[in-house]
Amino acid sequence: MTPLPEGLAFTKGHGTGNDFVLYADPAGERPLTKDLAVALANRRFGIGGDGVIRAVRVAALADSLGATRAPVDTDAEWFMDYRNSDGSIAEMCGNGIRVFVAFLIDEGLADLADGGSIQIGTRAGPVLVRREDQDYVVDLGTWKFCGGQGAVRRGCDVRVFAAGLERPLGALSIDVGNPHVVAAVTEEELEALDLSAAPRLVPAPEHGANVEFALVDQSAGVIKMRVYERGSGETLSCGTGAAAAGLAAWAWAGAAGPTTWTVNVPGGTLRVRMMDDVVELSGPAELVAKGEVISSSN
Repeated sequence: MTPLPEGLAFTKGHGTGNDFVLYADPAGERPLTKDLAVALANRRFGIGGDGVIRAVRVAALADSLGATRAPVDTDAEWFMDYRNSDGSIAEMCGNGIRVFVAFLIDEGLADLADGGSIQIGTRAGPVLVRREDQDYVVDLGTWKFCGGQGAVRRGCDVRVFAAGLERPLGALSIDVGNPHVVAAVTEEELEALDLSAAPRLVPAPEHGANVEFALVDQSAGVIKMRVYERGSGETLSCGTGAAAAGLAAWAWAGAAGPTTWTVNVPGGTLRVRMMDDVVELSGPAELVAKGEVISSSN
């Protein structure tokens, strides 16, 4: 295992239980490598988290991202460099970006008044985050049903096989900056799910996908959800997954479906709102600890 970087200052934060290790690297001097992410995210030998986030200035990206550099809007000062706990790169993280903005504010790297907005660079492109009292609202931008309108009419374009279920589930594949597959379940199926291993998807997405299992109450506009995150396993919450679940539920309901959804995850509550061709995600971001790595031994 890669030694922990001695002297590294870090912050631990979470969005509805989806937790992250964050560190500031304004000049791009300490790249977030796969091995570093695995070491920091390890819950036994590291700090522990579903992922690791590095705050780096857009101007420093050329040196610190190398071949993985992503196009970002020049108006964004900061880039959210994110890796899952297994070290794999994720295009976006809806909970992570809220925690990222809270981290920038706490570190004095950004100033954001209530009602103000800040643009953040991500591998999915520029993302606008607005502060609303104690919550943050993320404009996830445009999205798409990967299987097109044919999949929407059928209600699915992927089959999901998961431990604990007696049947495969039909699901919709949705791109909200990163890939998702959303399956509707009953209360009994939601409780019986065993997500200690990754669900099997047929056909398998080229780059994998987060898999959401959604118990939908159309009349109340409420979703109860569990999720298996690509690269992290089952997590207490997934922000972009909540948005994907809201979009799937809206599609299943047809034209009469709600455009605002409350999504209850094991770690708390998120809100999703569809507007024209964009989707918004809102929820809390909490910073719970600060520290410094004092030993590089494992």
